[in-house]
Amino acid sequence: MSKLVISTSSFNVDNNPPLQHLLEKGMKITGNSYGRKLTEDETIELLGTDAVGMIAGIEPLTERVFASAKSLKIVSRCGSGLDSVDLAAAKRHGIAVINTPEAPAQAVAELTMSLMLAALRRICQVDRLLRMGEWPRTQGQLLAAQSVGIIGLGRVGGRVARLCQAFDAKVVAHDSYVKQSPQGIELVSLEKVLAETDIVSLHLTYDANTHHLLDRKAFARMKPGVIVINTARGGLIDETALAEALASGQLGAAALDVFEEEPYRGPLLKCDKAILTSHIGSLAKESRQRMEIEAADNLRQGLINAGLMKDR
Repeated sequence: MSKLVISTSSFNVDNNPPLQHLLEKGMKITGNSYGRKLTEDETIELLGTDAVGMIAGIEPLTERVFASAKSLKIVSRCGSGLDSVDLAAAKRHGIAVINTPEAPAQAVAELTMSLMLAALRRICQVDRLLRMGEWPRTQGQLLAAQSVGIIGLGRVGGRVARLCQAFDAKVVAHDSYVKQSPQGIELVSLEKVLAETDIVSLHLTYDANTHHLLDRKAFARMKPGVIVINTARGGLIDETALAEALASGQLGAAALDVFEEEPYRGPLLKCDKAILTSHIGSLAKESRQRMEIEAADNLRQGLINAGLMKDR
């Protein structure tokens, strides 16, 4: 019996036709019993030496993990990001890596808009004060009156740009890989986004070149009172510098769904101007279901391509 591993902290096996098909073919599925992101050692233990396929979350898939997982042939990432996967190591060990970039895009884009509107209208601050017995008459801001800078104009960033345009906001974008400007969106330099926009929203991948893209120097170049949104990857922002910029008043607000270390326990927890969510970008019912089914189908197809099971 071939062993398959699901390392994401939640996964609906029962309502997933491709996984049910794999079970019918005699596959054994082992899941994540911790209910959270796994460490490197926990991932190694879960995979063992007999797992042939894996539906992965955001745990570190390193050279050490792949070297230990002697039978592993397929990693199907449930989500779009691959920065937690050492792709070069996977290739060296003959392990195919597949992701599901389209499925979570709308959910992440809609969460971005929710955070943006909540920051503009001070919704979380008003809610807290109301629960404390106050009746605040807090004045917010219109999205229609803002200039929004999108950094990364891919599947999520492009959706966010269109949604902002629907609110009549001015949208500019920076993306080194995009040459053709989408309708109504001006492509500008990163420096121009940082210096001239009222809202900066991150939608790019994380790697050595984008580590702490927004740091103390970047925050200092921004307009006073700017709002920063990050629903992409935690390592894009220096969180200590962000907390300092919020405390000093250089930034008006920030909203983050992703952090360098998760669960997050850092200084932003004490910052009233920060809206924090627990990496829920893809956790919309419809998107999550589609993502899980795509990940399972990618795994099934990968097993077929590797000759580990038949198509029928």
